[in-house]
Amino acid sequence: MTRTGERQNDLADGLGLSQAQVSRKQGNRQHWSLEDVDRLAEHFGLHYLDLLAGPTHAVGVLHGSIPALRPADAVAPVAQPAPAVLFPAEPAAPAAPVGLCVLCGQPTSDELEGFPQHLSAEECAAAVAATNPAPAPDPAPAPVAAPVPALPVPVEPVVQPARSSPAAPAPAPAREPAVAASPRSPRAYASDDLIGQITGRVHDVLAEHAGDVDAAQTELIKGAIPDVMALLKSSRVGGRYEHSEFPPTAEILRKRSQKGADEIWEGRPKWRNPEAVAAAKAGAQLEVTALDMNAAYLSALKCWLPIGQLREVTTGVHDPKKAGVHLITPADWEHLDLPNPLGNRMEPGELWVSESTLRLLLDCARQGLADAPTIHRSLVSGATEGLLEKLRRALAETRKTALAEGDELTVAYVKSMYSKLVSTVGESTANRELRRPDWMHIIRAKAFANLWMKANKAHKAGLQVVEISGTDELHVVGDWRSVFAEGRDLNQVKEKQTYILGGKR
Repeated sequence: MTRTGERQNDLADGLGLSQAQVSRKQGNRQHWSLEDVDRLAEHFGLHYLDLLAGPTHAVGVLHGSIPALRPADAVAPVAQPAPAVLFPAEPAAPAAPVGLCVLCGQPTSDELEGFPQHLSAEECAAAVAATNPAPAPDPAPAPVAAPVPALPVPVEPVVQPARSSPAAPAPAPAREPAVAASPRSPRAYASDDLIGQITGRVHDVLAEHAGDVDAAQTELIKGAIPDVMALLKSSRVGGRYEHSEFPPTAEILRKRSQKGADEIWEGRPKWRNPEAVAAAKAGAQLEVTALDMNAAYLSALKCWLPIGQLREVTTGVHDPKKAGVHLITPADWEHLDLPNPLGNRMEPGELWVSESTLRLLLDCARQGLADAPTIHRSLVSGATEGLLEKLRRALAETRKTALAEGDELTVAYVKSMYSKLVSTVGESTANRELRRPDWMHIIRAKAFANLWMKANKAHKAGLQVVEISGTDELHVVGDWRSVFAEGRDLNQVKEKQTYILGGKR
């Protein structure tokens, strides 16, 4: 599909299936039938043996870099009323007592439906190991009408002969260039099936609106919540566990009023460097650069999330394999040139924080920046950092590709999906498929923690941190490009503006 530029809808039309059926088959949730194999081969103009030989061989035949095992016009048409046959008999193919196995290329005395072929993979391996490869045959292709076609290359990688035969080294496989040219290797980072769901949805909506980007964007953003929830469910297929979607909500996670908040403090930063402000008031002028962190909430999806219902623990010890919310007394913060990792909270005493905030405070203690907080109570469950990882990777990879191609429609759609996921997984009427206010707090707090860690990185590198606010804004003085890569990728930052502190902004 990648090499021919087809989408799931194109393939579905060619096979007489629905797009959903093709998606399930490609996602390994539904088996391919033998009839599907025949139709796939016919759709791509290949013989079914070339298709069954594997993607590298099939693509090589498709582009002419690898000889076909059988001519494409030898594919028998699929008889609709009768069941499809994987190996239809070739017309007028005489039985040969000895021939070259179509699987391993070694001599065999067996035939299967007119093809010289070993009857098992073990026989192929034994034949290859016991036989030194002969000199390369004449490269001239056998005529189409020949009863047994010449097979100049094996279908699958051939096991090399024993090292005791250095006089006859195995010839280099002719399909190496096709492997090197494969465009699929960069996508090992994320699932092609999940990426296909995102790009396919954009393609379909754009087609429905006859290429009207604004109308397509409006519809995509309107359906972002059900789309991202469907994507989340797809990403969890094959997972080792099932997360709870509607566990009982603890009292501290309930909103006090319809428009009010619960008792969890997320550590949202809002800080300006008092020393820099004082210097500006004294007459100094500082050239400040405001940096914007890219896709803060998308990066924050990689965080420790509880799997099941939260249970109370009163040991006062943090278990790194569990996650939830914690009642703590934070230690004093004495660094005037660095923001407090708790954000702009001014009230002393106990407070409830999420898992991400607690882990940041514990990390600050390990760095010697402050004492560790005192943990009084915890509501936790077994946790994992990878619960949303497949979803995050698919969204990140789609966003990266769209940015490279200048596809701002897909960028906006992806942004709408991950931002609305975070904002609606709590007690929101807009999302009725998941209610995890603990997840919402943990993800949001992770975005704030990531921003604080960027500020700490800049401080360690010798930059002066002037301001930190929101989820994605960091103001610094100094050569920031020596510390951060510039761009729109997740591990990069972009410049919002440069201004003079002490003069007019």
